[in-house]
Amino acid sequence: MATRANQVIADDLFDSTARLLEVDDVKVEFRLRAGVVKAVDGVSYTLDRGETLAIVGESGSGKTVSAQAIMGIIDSPPGFITNGEARFRGVDLFSLPEAKRRKVRGDKIAMVFQDALTALNPVFSVGWQIGEMFRKHRGTSRADAKELAIELMERVRIPDARRRVNSYPHEFSGGMRQRVMIAMSLALDPDVLIADEPTTALDVTVQAQIMELLAELQQETGMGLILITHDLAVVAEVADRVAVMYAGKIVETGDIGPLYHQPSHPYTLGLMKSLARPDVKIGESLQAIVGSPPDLLHVPSGCSFHPRCPYAKPICVTDDPTLVEVAPGRKSACHFAEEILRGQ
Repeated sequence: MATRANQVIADDLFDSTARLLEVDDVKVEFRLRAGVVKAVDGVSYTLDRGETLAIVGESGSGKTVSAQAIMGIIDSPPGFITNGEARFRGVDLFSLPEAKRRKVRGDKIAMVFQDALTALNPVFSVGWQIGEMFRKHRGTSRADAKELAIELMERVRIPDARRRVNSYPHEFSGGMRQRVMIAMSLALDPDVLIADEPTTALDVTVQAQIMELLAELQQETGMGLILITHDLAVVAEVADRVAVMYAGKIVETGDIGPLYHQPSHPYTLGLMKSLARPDVKIGESLQAIVGSPPDLLHVPSGCSFHPRCPYAKPICVTDDPTLVEVAPGRKSACHFAEEILRGQ
């Protein structure tokens, strides 16, 4: 009874007519002995029901930390959310007490973590771990939770689920472990699913199967999907909109088609030129982005991308560009975005 009452309280917090998710000027920093790392520096985006938003960028760009902030799983200290709001159905998640955040986490917003082997507990069976979602959030009995775990394993197409429900994570392949993680995340039918590099370290065939599975489940439930990845080929297949991150900031955002075919930021353009695509001729070399991402303890002045940018001019060294609209539905943080668009 208490669990059911708690669920009603959790549901009553939110406005079903409000936008699914609004992230507004979120900043996250890590306070280390060496200095302050601004891992996320003013990130804003929205997500609607049934929509797929891809967040792309190199390692260390702030993609995962921004998602962890929304989930409320940043270790503090050393991590601190210093600014912004993450509004789910009109309610700022950052303002909720931890007890209510726990009701939201997994129930309303769930996350598929990058490395399923380390995310799963090696000493408990996968069925026990999936069933824990029902036991903790719904007060379900152990027997019923196990049956629900079997149903979820079948739902994500794990063969012979009734037998394998008692297996341990190390007894599954990488692709099957990822399906277990997806089953856990979908257990409570969340409205938002954050998938953090869900196909990392998987072969191409299994990658395609995992992405197809996520698309089918999204169509079935209508959940909003945030896909965190560095794989632009995957993004082109599944995303509705894209947010490109660099050094903790979103540097370009827009619908997948226009952004993919005609980037307006030099960093996005560099990512596209480094991607093997059907229109690249045989024998033609791919172009890598020169240099390395900046040390976030010592971010360059002005535009953080200017040391690697072929379009950089003196203004880029001194003035940090803001994210502004450069075309309908397109925003770019570059002093020369419109010039780049005209030149393509």
